[in-house]
Amino acid sequence: MAALQELRVDHLPSDPLLHILSFLGFRDLIHCSYVSRRLNELSKHNPLWKSHCSKHWLLTDVERLQSGVSWFCLFKQYYRDLGRYIQYYPVLKRAWEQLKSFLQQRCPRMIASLKEGATEVELNDIEAQIGCRLPDDYRCSYRIHNGQKLVIPGLMGSMSLSNHYRSEVLLDVETAAGGFQQRKGMRRCLPLTFCFHTGLSQYMALEPAEGRRMFESFYPCPDQTAQDPSAIDMFITGSCFLEWFTTYVHNVVAGEFPIIRDQIFRYVHDKSCVTTTDDITVSVSTSFLPELSSVHPPHFFFTYRIRIEMSSSAPPEAACQLDSRYWRITTSDGNVEEVQGPGVVGEFPVMTSGKVHEYASCTTFSTPSEYMEGHYTFHRLANKEEVFHVAIPRFHMVCPPFREPVVRTVNNTKPSTSYTSRFDDHDDDGEYCDGDGDDFGDLRGINMAALEGAWCPRHI
Repeated sequence: MAALQELRVDHLPSDPLLHILSFLGFRDLIHCSYVSRRLNELSKHNPLWKSHCSKHWLLTDVERLQSGVSWFCLFKQYYRDLGRYIQYYPVLKRAWEQLKSFLQQRCPRMIASLKEGATEVELNDIEAQIGCRLPDDYRCSYRIHNGQKLVIPGLMGSMSLSNHYRSEVLLDVETAAGGFQQRKGMRRCLPLTFCFHTGLSQYMALEPAEGRRMFESFYPCPDQTAQDPSAIDMFITGSCFLEWFTTYVHNVVAGEFPIIRDQIFRYVHDKSCVTTTDDITVSVSTSFLPELSSVHPPHFFFTYRIRIEMSSSAPPEAACQLDSRYWRITTSDGNVEEVQGPGVVGEFPVMTSGKVHEYASCTTFSTPSEYMEGHYTFHRLANKEEVFHVAIPRFHMVCPPFREPVVRTVNNTKPSTSYTSRFDDHDDDGEYCDGDGDDFGDLRGINMAALEGAWCPRHI
C-alpha cells in the first residue's frame, strides 16, 4: 500500500485557506505569517486586513484610498501609533463619532469647541509633569479629542434653575494637569470637568488613596461636620473613564437628556414616569445637583422637570386652567409628607388642544432617595364649576452612590439629621413651601465655598 501523504494546512487551495484565516484575530494572523512562505503571502491578503481595520480602527474605503497604501500597511500604521489603546479605541472612537453626529444636528455650536487630539508626546509630558500615570482609556479618548475649549455651554451637560446655573466643560489635558490635586483629602486626583459658574469639577482618582478606588470618577463633597477640613465625601459617577464617558454619550445620543437652548440638560427621564388623565399627559424627569448637596450633614438637592401636554385631538370644550397642585412625598426612611399650594412656580397655565407647558422646580431631603406623586386640580374654561384632577405619576429621586473618606473626625456636637426642610417662600405667615417657587431661600447645610470656586482647577 502506498504511504499516505502527510496532510498540511498550507497545502490547501488558497480559497479555503483564506476562509480559515478570516476567523483569526490580528495577532494570530501575524503568527501564521511566520509558519511558511505561502502562509506569509496569504496572511497579507487585503480583505483580511480590511476587516481588522474596520473592527479595530473603524476605517472606511475612503480613508484607505486617501492613505494610498494597502489595508495591511494601513493597519500597521495605526497599530504603531495607537496599538496600546486597541482594546479601547473602537469603543471610544465610535462614541465620539456618535456624539459629534448628534451635536451637529441638535447643538451645532458645541462642535466648534472640541479640540484636536493630543499626541503621545504631549500625554507623556503631562504624566511627567504630574508624576502620575494616566489610564489608557483616558489617554485613548484624548488622542481622539483633547477635551474642549473653555467656553459655554459645556459638553458634559448643563443645569439651570432660578438663579442657579451649571455647565460642565470637558477639560483639555493641559488645563486638567494645572488642576491636579496634591493636597490632603484630594491627593492624586485629576479634574475631568469644570463649571465656571459654580466652581464644580468631577475628578478622577489616579491612585487608590484616602478611600478612593483607582481611576473612579467622582464629585468631591466636603464633610462639614468633621474637624479635619481634608475630610471629603465623594459622589461616585463612574468606575473608570471609559464607563463614565461612554455612559454619558449613550444617554445623550439616545435622547435621554433634553436639549434646551442648544444645551444638554442632564435630566433623567424614567419612561414609566408618564400618566394620562383624559386628554392631558404629565411626564417627569429628575436630576441630582451635587454642588448643592452634602453627605455630612445629610442634605440632598434635586430638581425635577414636568411636562404637561394636552392632546391635539382634544375638543375645544376640553380647554382648562390649572388651579393648584398636591404632592405626597415619601422618603427612604418611611416619612410621608403632604403638600399643596396654588399654581406651579407662580403660574396658572391654560391648556388647550395641542398645548405643552413645561416647568422646573426643586426640593431637598435628608435621605439619599425618595419619591413624589400627586395631582393637579384644573377647571374647565367653559364651566368654572367643572373641577377635576390630573394625576402626576410617581417619580423617584435617587442620588449617586457616595463614599466617605477612610478617616473622618466628627465634631463633638452631633449634627442634626432633620434636613427635610424645603425652600421658604418667605410669606409672612411662615407657610411651608414644597419648592415650587422661584426663590432659593435659605441654602441650609451647603458649603457655599464650593459655589465660589473652591474646586476651580489652577491656571484656568
